[in-house]
Order: sequence, then C-alpha cells, then structure tokens
Amino acid sequence: MSAANPARGEAVLRVAGEMLKLRPTFAALVAAEQELGPLLALVERAASGKLSLGEIVALFWHCLHDRPEGLTRERLGEAVAANGLAAATPALKALLGQILRGK
Repeated sequence: MSAANPARGEAVLRVAGEMLKLRPTFAALVAAEQELGPLLALVERAASGKLSLGEIVALFWHCLHDRPEGLTRERLGEAVAANGLAAATPALKALLGQILRGK
C-alpha cells in the first residue's frame, strides 16, 4: 500500500499488522450514505458521541481502497474492536473531516 494522501482526505488504518488505505471517494461516500443514512447526520452523531461501532466499520468498509484478498467486513470489524476505538479515531476523524470539507 502506498502512503495515504491527507490532501485527498485519505487515511490509514492498521488491520492485522497491515496498513489499509481509506479513500473517501464520491462512490464510497454514496455507498456509505445508502447504508447509514445522510452523511451530515453521521457527522452529527459522531460529534455527539453517538456513533456506533457498526457505523464506524461500515464507513471504513465503504472507503477501503484496494481491499486485501480475504478481508471481510466481519474481520475488519473484529480488528477495529481488537485495536480499540482510540486506534481507529485518527482515521475516522480524517474521513469525517473530508465529508465536511470536501476537496
């Protein structure tokens, strides 16, 4: 995986010792919105501390760039839970910031 480009709103997430790139493309955000509801409401839930682990994993799943072979959404969720929310927060913050700011 190449390094994330913060100017594009990209972030990285460590899963099972591998660094995964998260890229919030238009298509990825539309897919996330179809599953999770309006993105602004998602950001508001995050700001009020009401974003669920399932929502975080769903956003990460839709924004994954070049998914590794064999990575399932369940494995991604298990990795996020095992690493703890503190480890996922920088990537989540980057994605939410990109949703608000755009390019």
